Order: sequence, then C-alpha cells, then structure tokens
Amino acid sequence: MTPVECGRTLAKVPIFSGLTETELGFLAQRAVPRQYAPGEVVFAEGQPCAGLYVVERGHIRIFKTSPGGREQVLTIDGPGSSVAEVPVFDGGNYPASGAAVDSALLLFVSKQDFQALCLAHPQVTLKVLRIVGARLRRLVEIIEELSFTTVRHRLASFLVRLARQEGKRTPAGIEILLPASQQELAAQIGTVRELVSRNLSRFQAEGLLIVEGRNVIVRDLKALEAELESAQ
Repeated sequence: MTPVECGRTLAKVPIFSGLTETELGFLAQRAVPRQYAPGEVVFAEGQPCAGLYVVERGHIRIFKTSPGGREQVLTIDGPGSSVAEVPVFDGGNYPASGAAVDSALLLFVSKQDFQALCLAHPQVTLKVLRIVGARLRRLVEIIEELSFTTVRHRLASFLVRLARQEGKRTPAGIEILLPASQQELAAQIGTVRELVSRNLSRFQAEGLLIVEGRNVIVRDLKALEAELESAQ
C-alpha cells in the first residue's frame, strides 16, 4: 500500500476522523501494512504492546483463552476498525489475543507514533475514550450473558443479531451464514461445540430454523425474539 492509500484507510477510522490531510499523511507514512492468513495470530495475550492495528481488509477476532484452552470471543472487528488502543495508553501488555478470521490486511501504528499524535491532537484521545467506553459496555453485556443466561438464550440472541444485521430475506425465511465452524460459534457465545450443535438441532426440531451446514434459514424470527423476552 502507498502512503496515500494508507491515508484513505486511516481517514475512515473513527479515532482519526477530523484530522487534516497533513496529519493523516504524518501517520500514513509511518503505518506499516501487514498481511495475515486466516487463523494467524496478530498479537497474543500477555505480550508487550508494540502498537495498535487498523483493519484495512478482512476481519480480526479478539479473544481470551482459559488455562484449559477454551476460548471466549470478545469481539470481531472489520474494515475501518482500530484494535488494541488501550495498552498503547497504559503501557501494559495486550490484555487479550487477536487473530485473523479470514485473509486480512492490517495497518500497524507504533505506540510511539500514536502517542505523539495524541499529544499533538488531544481530540484523538477523547475519541479513543468513547470507543473504549463502548467496548466496556459490550464486555459488561458479555459478563451478564455468561452469568445469567442459558446457552439456548445466547444462541437465540446470536441468531437474532445476525439475522437483523446480515440476513437475506428469502421465500423460506431469513437466510444467514454461521461462522466457519461450530467451535468458532461456541467461542463467540461462551460455550462448547456440543451444546451449540444440540441447541441448533432443537431449534430446527421446533420449526424455528432450517440448518444446512453453515447456511441457516430463520423461519420464525419473532419466535426467536420471544426466546429473548422470555428470559428477561
């Protein structure tokens, strides 16, 4: 990528919106494009933070891993997202791991360059705080879901969210595409693959879904939404 292309990408990132072309150019000349294959680790939990990343193409998932190897996905970020701002500020290690979901192109911005930008433009710091606040709210939601809801409820919530955001209407219902594997889906909703498979089968037996591998038809979105209301 050329510095001009990097600048166009950085301009789409919320924390960099409002910067002048000169300011974006300063950052773009220092940003380093890095390619990642599907599943490749971008940074690991506990590693010293060298800088933050901006997603140009593809997706990156942020996750925690238990001592037993079980994963909990915290978020999946796509093009235009920035990742790992917090440890850039506090000087600590990466608090979670990041890995490419698909073929991804990221821009790496070193800790030193980003801190220099924040010192020169305090509004960038305020924008980061807003993003961190939104992520904190999402983490609280994840804790609540894991603590107070069943796997059935969390799966229904995931399916409803996917249907609303990415679903395609067909004569049979709303078509959605599940993650690449049930193991990945389990990591996103905080459970194990066997329980994902069991609950998908139950939803299908109840006539709410048609499941064909990763392709799922949500036949009755209102009934799935009612699952969420009944768990309140």
